[in-house]
Amino acid sequence: MKSIIALLFLVFVTSCKQEKFKEISIKDDVSVLASDGFEGRETGTKGEQEAAAFISERFKALGLQSKGTDGFYQTFSFKPKKDPHGDVSYDTKTTDSTITGTNILGYIDNNAKNTIIIGAHYDHLGYGGEGSLYREKDKAIHNGADDNASGVAVLLNLVAKLRKTNTNNNYLFMAFSGEEMGLLGSNYFVKHPTFDIKTANYMINMDMVGRLKPDSTLAVYGTGTSPRFKQVLHAANKGFNLIEDESGVGPSDHTSFYLSDIPVLHFFTGQHEDYHKPSDDFDKLNYDGMELIADYIFDVITELDNSGKLAFRKTKDESREMARFKVGLGVVPDYLFDGRGMRIDGTREDTPASRAGLLKGDIVLKLGDSTITDIYGYMRALSVFEEGDETKVMFDRNGQQIVADLKF
Repeated sequence: MKSIIALLFLVFVTSCKQEKFKEISIKDDVSVLASDGFEGRETGTKGEQEAAAFISERFKALGLQSKGTDGFYQTFSFKPKKDPHGDVSYDTKTTDSTITGTNILGYIDNNAKNTIIIGAHYDHLGYGGEGSLYREKDKAIHNGADDNASGVAVLLNLVAKLRKTNTNNNYLFMAFSGEEMGLLGSNYFVKHPTFDIKTANYMINMDMVGRLKPDSTLAVYGTGTSPRFKQVLHAANKGFNLIEDESGVGPSDHTSFYLSDIPVLHFFTGQHEDYHKPSDDFDKLNYDGMELIADYIFDVITELDNSGKLAFRKTKDESREMARFKVGLGVVPDYLFDGRGMRIDGTREDTPASRAGLLKGDIVLKLGDSTITDIYGYMRALSVFEEGDETKVMFDRNGQQIVADLKF
């Protein structure tokens, strides 16, 4: 049934003419992108190709110019990495061992000197695979409603908002492929841009923006990558509890642009227990919250409209490397927590964490000999352990410090 709905919706959007534009809601877009008909939008699959066709038709209906290498599309082929920490090899020749991803690019040409890039990845995990946290034996579609149909839906909402306003910049809207495999689509684009990337003003990225909590906590990364960002973010804020991170480096596509010396802002409402599971579905998103986030990003762009080209600034922690793990604790960290330690947002069954008695809401303060001050300290501490190692974990639960035995 869901696949039929997706097909009907695609036919409807295709039939919309620019002069008779029909407004489509964020919820409408998520309902299609997160439907079973796209089979989890895994990079290179038929489901992802059908999702790309849907997004390109939405771009066309919204009046965007195509800015890919083949209409709205920019395809790239690669061989899957054998070493998870190695660099991907992009191939010019397609063979049985290569995967082809598809970026979708649409453009608003305001005849301006500079271009703002607004992006969100649309790929997900298909039926699971290595990135899945689903532990049941039966095969299940991972629809990725929050990750990242939510970001694409907000992007499409911003297209509608920016079509005839804030004309001091051009706008390049990008739906990236290959993010779940290592930021591949955005990485390929910055190496093979379809416009003069030297004219890029700044980049805005949305990844998992569909779970705004009752306290309105919104994480914004990259706030230190231009001197203008912090003042504007606060001036435009009308009620969000902002968690700011200056770094331009993180686990989403804004990183590719930051590493190309482009200021970036990345918006994120936090992880949850449905992350990378089949249960990340359409009915669990906060659509009113997504509307507020879209309005906020639009207001930020409006505040910056007369600022000219923003200065780029390298952040202090740009050399911070992601730790390499041989074991996992079995928890979902709360990335929005700004206190001391690493707060747990969820635990998985039959893992070192669950066997040690750790629960959602516990704050890990010490792992082995390492004191945990933040999420990065937690990752560094975890990276020294191997399977079979035994140690102690100290955590805070409702103000009480507890020490438990832990075995990986």
